[in-house]
Amino acid sequence: MANNAAEHPPGNSVADPSQEGDFGITTMDLRNLMELRSAEAVASIRDGYGDVQGICRRLKTSPIEGLSGNPVDLEKRHASFGKNFIPPKKAKSFLALVWEALQDVTLIILEIAAIISLGLSFYHPPGGDSESCGQAASGVEDEGEAQAGWIEGAAILFSVAIVVLVTAFNDWSKEKQFRGLQSRIEQEQKFTVIRKGQVIQIPVSEIVTGDIAQIKYGDLLPADGILIQGNDLKIDESSLTGESDHVRKSLDKDPMLLSGTHVMEGSGRMVVSAVGLNSQTGIIFTLLGAGDSDEEKKVKKSKKQGPPENRNKAKTQDGIALEIQPLKSEEAAESEEKEELKPVKKVNVTKKEKSVLQGKLTRLAVQIGKAGLIMSALTVIILILYFVIDTFGVQGRTWESECTPIYIQYFVKFFIIGVTVLVVAVPEGLPLAVTISLAYSVKKMMKDNNLVRHLDACETMGNATAICSDKTGTLTMNRMTVVQAYVGDTHYKAVPEPDAIMPDTLEVLVNSISINSAYTTKILPPEREGGLPRHVGNKTECSLLGLVLELKRDYQPIRDEIPEEKLYKVYTFNSSRKSMSTVLKNADGSFRMYSKGASEIVLRKCSHILDAKGKPRSFSPKDRDDMVRRVIEPMACEGLRTICVAYRDFPGEAGEPNWDNENDILNDLTCIVVVGIEDPVRPEVPDAISKCQRAGITVRMVTGDNINTARAIASKCGILLPGEDFLCMEGKEFNLQIRNDKGEVEQERLDKVWPNLRVLARSSPTDKHTLVKGIIDSTVGETRQVVAVTGDGTNDGPALKKADVGFAMGIAGTDVAKEASDIILTDDNFSSIVKAVMWGRNVYDSISKFLQFQLTVNVVAVIVAFTGACITQDSPLKAVQMLWVNLIMDTLASLALATEPPTESLLLRRPYGRNKPLISRTMMKNILGHAIYQLVIIFTLLFAGEKIFDIDSGRNAPLHSPPSEHYTIVFNVFVMMQLFNEINARKIHGERNVFEGIYRNPIFCSVVLGTFVLQIIIVQFGGKPFSCTALTIDQWLWCVFIGVGELLWGQLISAIPTHRLKFLMEAGHSSTKEQIQQEGLIEGTDEIDHAEMELRRGQILWFRGLNRIQTQIKVVNAFRSSLYEGLENPESRNSIHSFMAHPDFASLSSDNEDPIPTIQETGDEITGP
Repeated sequence: MANNAAEHPPGNSVADPSQEGDFGITTMDLRNLMELRSAEAVASIRDGYGDVQGICRRLKTSPIEGLSGNPVDLEKRHASFGKNFIPPKKAKSFLALVWEALQDVTLIILEIAAIISLGLSFYHPPGGDSESCGQAASGVEDEGEAQAGWIEGAAILFSVAIVVLVTAFNDWSKEKQFRGLQSRIEQEQKFTVIRKGQVIQIPVSEIVTGDIAQIKYGDLLPADGILIQGNDLKIDESSLTGESDHVRKSLDKDPMLLSGTHVMEGSGRMVVSAVGLNSQTGIIFTLLGAGDSDEEKKVKKSKKQGPPENRNKAKTQDGIALEIQPLKSEEAAESEEKEELKPVKKVNVTKKEKSVLQGKLTRLAVQIGKAGLIMSALTVIILILYFVIDTFGVQGRTWESECTPIYIQYFVKFFIIGVTVLVVAVPEGLPLAVTISLAYSVKKMMKDNNLVRHLDACETMGNATAICSDKTGTLTMNRMTVVQAYVGDTHYKAVPEPDAIMPDTLEVLVNSISINSAYTTKILPPEREGGLPRHVGNKTECSLLGLVLELKRDYQPIRDEIPEEKLYKVYTFNSSRKSMSTVLKNADGSFRMYSKGASEIVLRKCSHILDAKGKPRSFSPKDRDDMVRRVIEPMACEGLRTICVAYRDFPGEAGEPNWDNENDILNDLTCIVVVGIEDPVRPEVPDAISKCQRAGITVRMVTGDNINTARAIASKCGILLPGEDFLCMEGKEFNLQIRNDKGEVEQERLDKVWPNLRVLARSSPTDKHTLVKGIIDSTVGETRQVVAVTGDGTNDGPALKKADVGFAMGIAGTDVAKEASDIILTDDNFSSIVKAVMWGRNVYDSISKFLQFQLTVNVVAVIVAFTGACITQDSPLKAVQMLWVNLIMDTLASLALATEPPTESLLLRRPYGRNKPLISRTMMKNILGHAIYQLVIIFTLLFAGEKIFDIDSGRNAPLHSPPSEHYTIVFNVFVMMQLFNEINARKIHGERNVFEGIYRNPIFCSVVLGTFVLQIIIVQFGGKPFSCTALTIDQWLWCVFIGVGELLWGQLISAIPTHRLKFLMEAGHSSTKEQIQQEGLIEGTDEIDHAEMELRRGQILWFRGLNRIQTQIKVVNAFRSSLYEGLENPESRNSIHSFMAHPDFASLSSDNEDPIPTIQETGDEITGP
């Protein structure tokens, strides 16, 4: 039972640069070799190359020293075996995005109307007597004016072009940002390799074939490789093979390691055998690319993989089939021929839940759109009826053929007015506001150490009601130091002097710590003078190595003397074992095992302890209880983590023990020392937690530490407050309280525990997942809880995935945790989570601010256009003016209001919750209040403006008449009121001071000033295209004065108490559970909103990481009880990783028996036999 170290031939200590040239093995040989598994692979290596060393020799690499790192050699390897890079799918060109933006229905209607208007303006009927066509043609005295009819059509087309370009540019920059974010995530991914005998970390893309890579627990393998040496290595290969059990890897059984798979246990070294497109994952990418052109959508056959009992475990997550096992039982496999005759049956999968904000916005947009459509249709019908009745009824005219173009021109004008009403009614600025707000927040959150991977997580975080946080590294500094020790029957309150410990005890202690730890864990000198030494690797192990250094000894010479290859057997640390042990074989055939782990676990396995003289004496259970009471509990109560270091000797004459029988091996130990490790609470954490509590967010600590340490840290952080009745419990007790006699979790029992639970100690990853799922599924309280979770380990994957928002640690986190998360904390700090809450709430508020502003504009413009059209047969606000107000100004307004920076005041209120409407009563009061002011002013100006300003009336102007001062004033006043109302819209909770913090937002100031300058240019120089005529300075001052009135009116509105206005409705509720269920029951239907379309566009970008993504799914599925639970409870996450379910993935399989369940084009059904 050795640790699978291959024999190293002498003289091959480093790749000899003089030998660099052609390699003795081709890419094709290695590709074929990597397709083999288990015994087949071992036999092939033996027959073709002798052993792994043979492959290393042919690849001109040394298993111990690695590659030379010579740039010429690396370049040669790139040329021969390719780079470790899978090229992304080509981004959409700007023109393609312009074409997509042109597909907008409203814009298409406008384009058609504008083209008809253009065409008719150039058409002059020969010899048509204008008098005979009635009033319709009167008033066109100037020939030049009549010729200018084309301007309106051209101006509409120009406006449409600007809108399309703005939209396309936004999409383009968003996609560019998305790719930038993706490449940043990829650049940050590094892997440990050995070059020139030095262990270094290099970016994954720089790994070459022939590199010697070090692999350890939690790693995601970046390339294919063959094992050289391994300790207790177990790999999760589900992402490639669908095999749900972890696969044990060893030199003699199965040395093949595949890219995209995860190391779940152990450590080792491998020689890289295939990179990039030649690796197993790369081959799948190539097939996917080739499969794009495949027209066939048949249910194809998949390879039978893994033992039969695993094949029928089809897993489902996020409403998507994730693995390639068939959905059928073993019995069905026998009657396969019969199955093939039956029609393919469909399994309907419940639809994904949209994010809270998406759902509310979609519903609101649909409601507004319907209202706008009705209003615009009514406008057109009334205008046409009025015109027809007046011309042919009242005036008694007949329809003359030569008048037809003039009449049609009128109808087109009415149609354009109708479309304009629709354009104004539909808030196109809304998706833009959401995009800008999220993109801006994501960019700024990067500075606050939040790397957002899924955009909607940013907004969901604003609704968070609970945070389940890890302790180590998140609440604490993760800079472990040994501060107390119990050694030689003495409890030292500080690290003892080396002289105080017996030399024999000191020797065994130093050896145990130096050898029984990952060799990648080191303490390096500080980067700058006066700094602290750098801790690299596992922080607990670093603290123990720090103890060795404090005892004036050095661990490195011991490691040099006993390199990893000489370690006989390693039991690596995992969540169930909670200890680590290393076995050495002595020269006389005996064995010595060093162990370390949680004190209460290791002490239970100790039968002896080293006394003051350094001699072992017996250690009874009574002694242990006494030690727990006198040493361990006092340490734990001070917030120290206690670790026990022990050893055991196996005599040579007894023969080699059975290393697989762990219970017997990890027993009868001799305790050397118990140390108390302090991990100080981060100084900013207590303040951050009190902010959370003030903001209505409950913080819970979930830790693997013992309950006393956890309670002490929780008290220091402020999670536990004196005099409050909160629960602290261990994982074991938690499970007893929430499970029934059959061991099943009962929601009712859980509901009694979680509301008061604040600390869960000695918890397993399963407990964390159970707690998170229980809180999310709970029906206690008025609204569903929105839960955020932090995690760093591979086993935290399920809880991170289940949570509404998963935070992974950027520094301490494993690849699996990062892949399962929504946001990565680049500084591993809890206070960054509070910043995320602030930004999330800010996104919600920014969108509400924009809605308040946008809907006021919409209500007023629609009523003005509708009423004006019905009374004066013409809209006071012309189509181009409306387009300026609606599209251009709203784009600018969305930029101004969506980029408001967050303030601390956001944390002074409770979370909105899922059922809170987007438009509150206060906002509705503001919208209607300001609409009343604006309508009164506009109608006064419309019907009495000519008297007030002593100018000609612009009402009832004939077709193509020049722009009037009257209507220009109406338009200018309208814009001025919107401009000042934009300042009012900065506050949505009824605050009085609307100018507060306005200088902190330079974008807002520049947008308001920019809009004002543009308005001056349009009015003074816009002329015919904008239907404007230049105004005098007096008229301008009156317009601005009326606009400023908005601010004063706003003060009046905020003085009215909202609770008195019971009649006001709220709008923009989220879908109720019943509605979601009903939607899910409609078979074959699929509603795709813009956000989902965006996600599909993003899908191609995420394909590059799909091999990694499969694993988090695998980890999650291991915690799911069955397929059906997955079908009934889809995640509330928009997962865009549906690689295994990709229809073209079927092209991978060709010649086997089992049909694959695939997803049809609708994305809503799974077809399976």
